[in-house]
Formats: sequence, structure tokens, C-alpha cells
Amino acid sequence: MEEHMSDSFTELSFQRAPNLKPGWFIGIGAFFIVLGILAALDTVSTTLASMVILGTLMIIGGIAQVIQSFAHNGLVPVRNQWLSALIGALYIVGGLLMIEEPATGSVFVTAILAGCLIFAGLARTFWAADHRTVSGWGLLTISGIFTLIVGIGLYMTLPWSALWLIGMLIAFELLMVGVATLLFGISLRDGTA
Repeated sequence: MEEHMSDSFTELSFQRAPNLKPGWFIGIGAFFIVLGILAALDTVSTTLASMVILGTLMIIGGIAQVIQSFAHNGLVPVRNQWLSALIGALYIVGGLLMIEEPATGSVFVTAILAGCLIFAGLARTFWAADHRTVSGWGLLTISGIFTLIVGIGLYMTLPWSALWLIGMLIAFELLMVGVATLLFGISLRDGTA
């Protein structure tokens, strides 16, 4: 049975969808590349704008949470309804604060990211040290130490790193998706996909 499944998998052929329009992919890819370049040219503005958008999304989520809290009257205990509504209200307050002070919001988000990197670096380093008998443990240790150093570096350079880091990550993502989409469109056009 397993041999039949593996044979059928190797016989799968991935064919190009005939309705895909290469020009759309090329155009969208170029658009994302331009957005990525603009974001990279002013990472501080990109960071602050992303915090305002995040704050807006938090407010929308908080309003939905409050509405949802009271949509189940009689079906859920009253204390659970109020607890859920309180969580929604905290989302709304957090969103308003994020919009009011996007620079402070970016410091908070960057501090969380730095903490996650520090924790991940330590965990990876200790895990690799416990598995010294496995080949490649040294590279894993180096990776963990590098992640730890990046996390400590971000934390030590707060609040300044918060002003450019998120914008730089957004710019990098826009450039990567733009290049990938553009190349996919070109390969569709050339018939190599």
C-alpha cells in the first residue's frame, strides 16, 4: 500500500493553470517593489503608520469583542459576559493609545520582539548544548547565540531601534514579495512555470 502511494505521488504532474495572467503578476510585483523601496527610504514613517494601522485594527477587534460579549444574553453566565466585554474594552483602549502615541507603541512592540528573540536564542543555544552528540549542533549553537545577540542588541538600543526596525521589516517583506511575484509572472509569460 505504501509503495503504491509513493509511486502515485511521484507521478503527479503540476501543470500551469491556463487562466493565469502573467501581466497581473508582473504589475503587482512591480507595485510591491516600489512600495518596498518607498518604505525603506523612510522606515520611521513606515513604522509609525503601521502602528496607527495596528491601533485601528485593535479598536475594531475590541468593538467586535464587546458586541460579541452581549450577543449571547442568557446563554453565558453574566460574569463571563462582563469579563469578555472588559477584554474588548482593553483592546479599544490599547488601540486608542497606539494611535495617540505610535512611537511608544513601536517601542512596546519592539521590546516584545527583543524579548522573544532573547528567549529563542537562549532556548536554541541550551537545546543545542544538550545535543552535542548530534552532528550540526555547533551551527545550531551559533544560530542561537546570534539570535540572542540580535535580541539583546534590539533591547539595548531601545527606543531608537523601535523607530526604524518595524519599518525596515515591512520594507523587506514588501521587496521580497514584490520580487517573488514579479519573477513568477515573468516565468508564466515565458512558459517556464
